[in-house]
Amino acid sequence: MSRLSESVVRAVEILKGSDLAADYTVARLLEETYRRRSLDLSDLSPAEQAALVEGRAINVIPSASGLAEKITAAQREGRSLVVKYGIDPTSPDVHLGHSVPIIIASRFQRMGHHVVFIIGDVTAKIGDPSGRSSERPPLTDADIAHNLSGYQQQVTPFIDFTRADLRFNGEWLNKVSLPELVGILAHVPVSMTLQRDDFRNRLAAGDGLSVAEFVYSVVMALDSVAITADVELGGVDQLLNLQMCRKVMEIRDQTPEIIITTPLIEGTDGTGAKMSKSKGNYVGLSSSPDEIFGRVMSIPDHLIEPYLKQLTEWTDEEITTVTGRMADGTAHPMAVKRILAGEVTAALHGLKAAEAARAEFTARFSKRTFGEAQNLPAVSFQEHAETPLVTLLTQVLGFAASNSAARRVAAQNGLRLIAEGVDGEQHTTQLDEVSTQQALSALVGEAELAGEATFYLKAGRKIARIDV
Repeated sequence: MSRLSESVVRAVEILKGSDLAADYTVARLLEETYRRRSLDLSDLSPAEQAALVEGRAINVIPSASGLAEKITAAQREGRSLVVKYGIDPTSPDVHLGHSVPIIIASRFQRMGHHVVFIIGDVTAKIGDPSGRSSERPPLTDADIAHNLSGYQQQVTPFIDFTRADLRFNGEWLNKVSLPELVGILAHVPVSMTLQRDDFRNRLAAGDGLSVAEFVYSVVMALDSVAITADVELGGVDQLLNLQMCRKVMEIRDQTPEIIITTPLIEGTDGTGAKMSKSKGNYVGLSSSPDEIFGRVMSIPDHLIEPYLKQLTEWTDEEITTVTGRMADGTAHPMAVKRILAGEVTAALHGLKAAEAARAEFTARFSKRTFGEAQNLPAVSFQEHAETPLVTLLTQVLGFAASNSAARRVAAQNGLRLIAEGVDGEQHTTQLDEVSTQQALSALVGEAELAGEATFYLKAGRKIARIDV
């Protein structure tokens, strides 16, 4: 039995027979799965390695069996696979959405393969056109340097850089001659680029499309050529770019890499939109433990399973066990969500930080202790009964920097009025953008338990008591 299988047996035993809301249970489970993030997976057979990767991928091209064969061939040659993951520094922040393929890269590393993490300091100046409806604003060298400053630190929880390479594609792209590039382009069918929906949509709408964007995937493919990649990882939105990498490697008489695409994780608001900083539905890798825990706790229940699948080291057997317990009512989704939040927090900050964040969240936001939270800001209902909610959020409580920011919190389902009865019963009213223009008295008057409740106003993770 492999080391991974032994760990799964222990975790499933906990998941099947324990109270998942109990702190002791959670501590045991997190300790087991946290150790798994550094577990040596080199005892897995090539077929088992390929299956572990395929289980969290959308595409393995040409096939998972091809990946197993490539691993077997590398072992015979006495070498490890070269596994490529690249990212353009278009922003200083990396979020959980970016971590999905990086987690797969970590597994490859623990299987004994060599990960090359490529920073696209040159390709960032072109701008990846994938999924774009317009051209990206150009980045200067200063922009790129600023965005790069924290990249390695943010992904270090997943990648051991003492055993991986961090490369900048300017090392080789700055040396590519025009004849060399033209020689490659002469063998690339235009149809490979024109099949892109994003390009066709932009052209049909009369929007701009630069020649630089048109050849972005070819330039990116030269990264694979430079390091002779065996495998490349990326989100599913990168599929066409990665297919171009295979084509260009073939043009340069190299064995085309195997490409592995991963899902685009849905944002924490549960609206179906992918996780994105611009939408405010993201969890930053550099966020504090309390913020990470709280943001994961804010996700709707339907995201528990995909988040467990893409953001943790849990296997399908463990996920099936816990989702089965949620379905039969022996485990509450809130309890499972707290385990998930602990998993993500521990991955980024360690077990102790995850345990502290869980305790803090329970003290501040648990229904059983909601009214016992200390040092909450308070609003006098008598003084502010006719004050519009948006004014309370911006000018009185300082929970939002502007009226538009307050409306944005509401639009992202982050604004709630909570009424807690004397018996501990709670009723939560979801407040929309229209509600931000209403007076506090109208909102409290419409809430259930009115007249015999303590009211709380929650905006994102910030909370205030309303003294009625």
